[in-house]
Amino acid sequence: MTDYLSAVMAMLGPAQNRYADPSAWDRLHAELGIRLPTDYQTIVDAYAPIQLNGHLSLHHPATARWNLGDWIRDTARAWSEVPWGDLDPDEDPPLLFGLTELSFATRDGLWPIASTDRGETLFLMAADGTLSGILVEDGEGGWAQYEMNFAEWLYRYLSGEDMAGPNTSAFYPGPVQLRRLPMTADERPEPWSGPERGM
Repeated sequence: MTDYLSAVMAMLGPAQNRYADPSAWDRLHAELGIRLPTDYQTIVDAYAPIQLNGHLSLHHPATARWNLGDWIRDTARAWSEVPWGDLDPDEDPPLLFGLTELSFATRDGLWPIASTDRGETLFLMAADGTLSGILVEDGEGGWAQYEMNFAEWLYRYLSGEDMAGPNTSAFYPGPVQLRRLPMTADERPEPWSGPERGM
C-alpha cells in the first residue's frame, strides 16, 4: 500500500517548515470547531503558503497574509451565498453524493481547503464533525467525489490524473514547480523545482 504522504513529500522535496506552529493549528481548530486531517496539516506546514505547478494554492494558519483560517471562512461564506435551489438534479451535490444538506463550514457540511487559479475548489466532507472524503467543484458547476485523504488526492493531482472531474488533468512533466507566495506587497514570488521524478 502506498504511503501517499511520503510520496507527495518526495515529489515536492525537503520540507521548508517556514511557518510550522502547532499553536496556530490549535487556534484554528478551536475557531472552526473541527480538526483538519493530519496529512493536510503536515503538507501545509512543510510548504505553505505556496502555489504548486502554477495552479493549486495552499494557505497557512500561522501567517497574516495567505491565512488559512481567513481563507476558509471567506470561501465558506461566499459558497453559502450561492442560490443552490435552482440546480438540475445532475448538478445537485446533495443528490449526487448523499448529503443531507448543502452547507459550508458546518458540522455536516463542506470545508474548503484548497483552490486553483482555474476556478476549482477542493472541499473536505464532514459528517457529525468528522472529516472524510473530498469533493471538488470544477469552477463550472461540475462536482466530483474522491474517497481518499488529501495526500493521496494531491499525489494523484500532481501525477496528472483527473482530480476535479473528467478532463481536468493539470499534468506537467518533470519536477513539480513550486512558487512561494509573497508575504508583503514588495516581495517577489520565489519559484523553485522539486526533485526529478522521472515523469
